[in-house]
Amino acid sequence: MTIDLHTHSAFSDGTQWPEELLEEAAGAGVTTLALTDHDTFAGWGRAMAAGERVGVRVIRGVEVSCRSAEGISVHMLGYLPDPENAALAGILGGSRAARDTRARRMVELIGEDYPLTWADVEAVAGEGATIGRPHIADALIARGLVASREQAFAGILAGGSPYFLPHPAPEPCEAIRAIRAAGGVPVFAHPRARLRGRVLPDSALGPMVDAGLAGLEADHRDNPPHEREQLRRIAEDLGLLVTGSSDFHGRGKPNVLGENTTAPEVLEAILAQATSGLT
Repeated sequence: MTIDLHTHSAFSDGTQWPEELLEEAAGAGVTTLALTDHDTFAGWGRAMAAGERVGVRVIRGVEVSCRSAEGISVHMLGYLPDPENAALAGILGGSRAARDTRARRMVELIGEDYPLTWADVEAVAGEGATIGRPHIADALIARGLVASREQAFAGILAGGSPYFLPHPAPEPCEAIRAIRAAGGVPVFAHPRARLRGRVLPDSALGPMVDAGLAGLEADHRDNPPHEREQLRRIAEDLGLLVTGSSDFHGRGKPNVLGENTTAPEVLEAILAQATSGLT
């Protein structure tokens, strides 16, 4: 079995619609794939239908954008939450609204110095997408202002750029409790992704475990190799699951489907913890 528990479609910041994503997953030999778009469940139905057609098991998930009290960006994966749960739906709706407001203002700021408009961003994002910085990057590429997403994030869209704006987000423990309340299973995504910015100290994990954290995504290309082993030891000490995944975004990033995977017994443990009734 090849189990990839972290991927994105065009409903968030991926470049493929769920049908294209599932077709590519099948071609890559992935047998189980989790769709974990940022702050939205919108792609679930299409992903499930496509998975049945191409023979790939789909795990319904979401990636919740969080921010610690110290201002550190944190991503929390939630597997099999009830999409009708009011608390979680409220958090995700608030995050999407904040992302939209922030993205529009960033485009306005960029547009003061570069030929970029909101219409340019909408043109590359696709209908129904939760628009964020990756879509602005794609619009910059389409305009010929940068050559790649990497160049955009290193320059115009960087955290220290005059065009960058933060957006409101729940604290990690709040997101964990909401995922659990919705019957889902929370896993801390790429906890040592230092190239993205500051990471949470190990001391923050205790309160997250108390809130209901289920696992750590150790095997991820953004976690340095030597720190993956540290994460495994921490997970063992705290009684957490260890997952691995590609964090695939299509052509937007170099990540390859199935480049990191999750053990079958870990997937079964995740399924056993879910209480939403989803499978």
